[in-house]
Amino acid sequence: MTLSEELRYRGFYNQTTFESPEALDEGTYTLYLGTDPSADSLHVGHLAVYMMVRRFLDHGHKVILLVGGGTGMIGDMRDTEERVLKPLEEIEHNKKALAAQVSQLFSGQSFELVDNYDWLADVQLLPFLRDIGKAFSMNELTSREFYKARTGGDNSSGLSYAEFSYTILQGYDYLHLHREKSVNLQIGGSDQWGNLLSGVELIRKKTGDVVHALSSPLVVNRATGRKFGKSESGAVWLDPDQTSVFKFYQFWLNVDDESAIDYLKLFTLMDRLTIEELAEQHAKDPGKREAQRTLAYEVTKLVHGTARAEQARNVTAALFGDTPFSQLLDEEIEMLALEIPVTASGNLVNALVTSGVTTSNGEARRLISGGGISINGAKVSEDVQLKAPSLIKKGKNTFILVR
Repeated sequence: MTLSEELRYRGFYNQTTFESPEALDEGTYTLYLGTDPSADSLHVGHLAVYMMVRRFLDHGHKVILLVGGGTGMIGDMRDTEERVLKPLEEIEHNKKALAAQVSQLFSGQSFELVDNYDWLADVQLLPFLRDIGKAFSMNELTSREFYKARTGGDNSSGLSYAEFSYTILQGYDYLHLHREKSVNLQIGGSDQWGNLLSGVELIRKKTGDVVHALSSPLVVNRATGRKFGKSESGAVWLDPDQTSVFKFYQFWLNVDDESAIDYLKLFTLMDRLTIEELAEQHAKDPGKREAQRTLAYEVTKLVHGTARAEQARNVTAALFGDTPFSQLLDEEIEMLALEIPVTASGNLVNALVTSGVTTSNGEARRLISGGGISINGAKVSEDVQLKAPSLIKKGKNTFILVR
């Protein structure tokens, strides 16, 4: 497939300044994607745009990944309220963490990593306003959706000049990278569309050059109607210290049937033929959840590496009876120990009570005698002494690890 065909097939081709998708196939682009250090990790909501950039790499285009050490000191505008300014030490920490994370995500690929603090820190106010500020029309800036959301109506929170200036700084980033590194395409999420256009227009006015912008779509969880990557407990992070590898795997494993194939296109490196074959299998027997299983493994492998993805897959299989618990390796048991209650070896009744599965010894004995408990996949009918390691299971989703 050509790049334009692939972007459309996978659902990436969204808002753009290109007159037609085929324009992407007619030349070589140097593109950039920027991320501000508002946190010390990306979450899966960011992942679609990074996967979009990965497609450009695979088709031979040059990629620059920008960490916004400069713009992060101001903070991108939000539709609801102004961001709280972060301490400089936190910005520096977040910047280093994000740089390491994007480098890992694109490991083995050829790209350049830059920090806009390196040029924004030296900007002088009066020359900047005279040279750059004069290129922006207030009529155009105040017509953008973020401005209307923050300044319209009695319940609006207002907008500071610092935050309002963010779009000008991002436009200046594009101009700087165009001049210094011949960047001619900026990519971002659909919520960044106005900022992307700032750079396109600034470059046209200052240099006469025609450059382009292309956004990835906002991915919405069809089951919840919320932005993709948001769960009841918050964002699903790529950093394993914030969202464990096991929980990360489970997030993808539990997506709805309707979305699973779409997510395989967006978030994995699988080719079209393989995805379409899997889609056929999934349509014939969605109960097997082969699409979700493949999705969970492939995205976890991409973000956390093959070894950790295999561990998450094996632990999941042992929990839900697809493989014997006895086949788990020591490191897989260690992964499991971080996710479910753990008890020392002793008797089963005591384990059920101390782990909070039952509230009393009597309730535990009734549960056991009624066939409601299994150990390592085998039903038990009476209290027994436990051996480590073992897996106690009640129903479908309640577990205790004996160590």
